[in-house]
Amino acid sequence: MTATVLHVDGLGKAFRTYRSEWSRVLSWFGGKPDILKEQWVLRNIGFRVAPGEAIGLVGQNGAGKSTLLKLITGTLRPTAGRVDVHGRIAAILELGMGMNPEFTGRQNVYNVAGLMGFTRDRIDTLMPEIKDFAEIGDYFDQPLRIYSSGMQMRVAFSVATAVKPDILIVDEALSVGDAYFQHKSFDRIREFREHGTTLLIVSHDRSAIQTLCDRAILLERGAQIKDGTPEEVMDLYNALLAERQEQTVEVRRHDTGRTQTVSGTLEAVVQDIGLFNGRDEPVEFVNVGDPVTLRIRVRIDRSLPRLVLGYMIKDRLGQTMFGTNTFHTEQILEDLEAGSVVTYTAAFHANLGPGSYSIATALVSSDTHLINNYEWRDLALMFTVSNHDKPYFIGTAWVPPSIRIER
Repeated sequence: MTATVLHVDGLGKAFRTYRSEWSRVLSWFGGKPDILKEQWVLRNIGFRVAPGEAIGLVGQNGAGKSTLLKLITGTLRPTAGRVDVHGRIAAILELGMGMNPEFTGRQNVYNVAGLMGFTRDRIDTLMPEIKDFAEIGDYFDQPLRIYSSGMQMRVAFSVATAVKPDILIVDEALSVGDAYFQHKSFDRIREFREHGTTLLIVSHDRSAIQTLCDRAILLERGAQIKDGTPEEVMDLYNALLAERQEQTVEVRRHDTGRTQTVSGTLEAVVQDIGLFNGRDEPVEFVNVGDPVTLRIRVRIDRSLPRLVLGYMIKDRLGQTMFGTNTFHTEQILEDLEAGSVVTYTAAFHANLGPGSYSIATALVSSDTHLINNYEWRDLALMFTVSNHDKPYFIGTAWVPPSIRIER
């Protein structure tokens, strides 16, 4: 049986209003209290995490992500189910949690690290490294109340990750940091991962989830609705973000084994899509930097006042390499009749690194699919880029330099 560092089984959390304080006390001892009101924010959540695995938690605001993390860390007690943890947890949840605004940064490090189980001698040993990593200078010995949110994040992350944990839990708190410290933080997270730390991260950043995580779990209104690859989960999450009135969300298994998500009202749909070389021949394999043409034929099934086509090129992990739409190129179509067909042609150079890529398409009325999402189609087309005649390079973009050397 595969080793498990975290096991969540049938987990649920309800916030209750009792008719009296005696009823509340009765509930502590397993009695049947007189409950006035009960609101479940999580129900029947279950998953296992192996040592060294990275899991992304995804969902809209109010889906229950932060509550789940608090249950796992033990700062909240579950109403139902259980959490089994094997190893030491370091958690960065709500900004400022466990910190006193009247204490200095240094004093807060002693406070927070003490709560994490470290002795004062151990904290004294770690303090120089914590201060250096936070990089807030003399503010380290100033009261926390004068810190910016980014400075608070620097101290919180530095103390939480001063010693490699068995399980690292990161909520959206990292989003408040400046770009430099975000890069620095993610480098440390990657380093921990390489040395076997298990990661649970909450983020709306698709790139972070797909770069760092092996799996992702999608929560919706307190329920667990998907546990799968980051690409599959983020595609489904993206579909659920759209307005739901008269919309469908369909998940299909692609010929390659990958899962394709199609969502929308289907008032307009992609009828055909293809990638063509300079001789107007359909291609699946493209040389780095070669000119290609993307051709998309759209069928209008209901009269539409406005139509915008967007497309994104994604790498094999589902990260967006490039995306645009005809709203931003100022090519919006208006007053389209039912039954008509529109063909879009986009010509560009495949300035991409070697690897496999996919194209996602969006048919909408403006610059976003959150309003009038006619059709969003992931994995609409796949192609492979190879390097036949360019100097060797690494990365996902072909940005050839002109290098000059002077001695």
